[in-house]
Amino acid sequence: MNPKVREPFVRITKRDGLASWRGWLIRLISLILALAVSAIVIYAMIKLNPLKVYAAMWEGAFGSEKRSWVTLRDTMMMLCIGVGLAPAFKMRFWNIGAEGQILIGGIATAAVLIYCGNSMPTWALLLTSFVVSSIAGAIWGVVPAFFKARFGTNETLFTLMMNYVAIQLTSYCVALWENPFGSNTVGVINQQTRAGWFPSLLGQQYMLNVILVLVLAVSMYIYLRYSKQGYEISVVGESERTARYIGISVRRVIVRTMMISGAICGLAGFLAVSGASHTISTSTAGGRGFTAIIVAWLAKFNTFVMILIAALLVFLEKGAMQIASQYNLNDFASQMITGIILFFILGSEFFINYRLVFRGKKEAK
Repeated sequence: MNPKVREPFVRITKRDGLASWRGWLIRLISLILALAVSAIVIYAMIKLNPLKVYAAMWEGAFGSEKRSWVTLRDTMMMLCIGVGLAPAFKMRFWNIGAEGQILIGGIATAAVLIYCGNSMPTWALLLTSFVVSSIAGAIWGVVPAFFKARFGTNETLFTLMMNYVAIQLTSYCVALWENPFGSNTVGVINQQTRAGWFPSLLGQQYMLNVILVLVLAVSMYIYLRYSKQGYEISVVGESERTARYIGISVRRVIVRTMMISGAICGLAGFLAVSGASHTISTSTAGGRGFTAIIVAWLAKFNTFVMILIAALLVFLEKGAMQIASQYNLNDFASQMITGIILFFILGSEFFINYRLVFRGKKEAK
């Protein structure tokens, strides 16, 4: 006889239909654990009261009205990119090219401000920049989508490589538009006239950023959840074979969805140039195209949940900068705290989707 095989001490099984409130409870517990572990690391490294460090992080993000609005502005930028990535990721098209799409949108916006800044009123500049940046981003998104739909290319590598093309194109435009000559920077565009800059609304400089992105977030939620095209995106993401069987043109859905994804990421470039920095450089995207992947994925493509996740990531970024300067820490130490918190938050998704079954316990039927 074969020896009796012992049951493993622990097994991992897929959860079926975890209640929404339980999922959020797991995320809250993971955040509390992350803060506890970070507190231990903080005390071990710099022998400071962790509560004072956390207070400094809050100070860095919300310590004044100006800081609060800058944090809100950056949150909206992150949210805009996450909203752009949502339809592509829901379709299981791994768009890693948001960085390039942001830069292309920013280049288009800067070109409008530079070449038309003296001949068009601000409202026309903003409208033109809005349209041109979205078209530029859409084109940048359609290129990998066409090759994926027609030839089955790897979209991850294709979109990633297009980031580098966009960076080099941005470098060329910076050299073309440098001001003053020889500075290797574009400088602040239309600094004297502020032509093409977002105007203040309700006395706040970044209110228009907030309104535009929230409109995009609500529109994308409705589009993905209630429209026919949103349904087609879901079906293609679940199974291309099923989509073809029920008569959905997979190629058309791929191209159309990436056009939308690229257009919204291009609009993020418009927000960065007209609504924030008023210049263009290779750092305009600032790595946010990659960070927004976490935003879209953790939110499970729900644009309302993305608001919370984008706010948390921006808060951690601002807080890390504050404690690095206030306590004379290098960036590695402050980013270590951010990394711990992100690790726990990402790890919580494992316990939301899976559960551990220990030896001697029966699985629920």
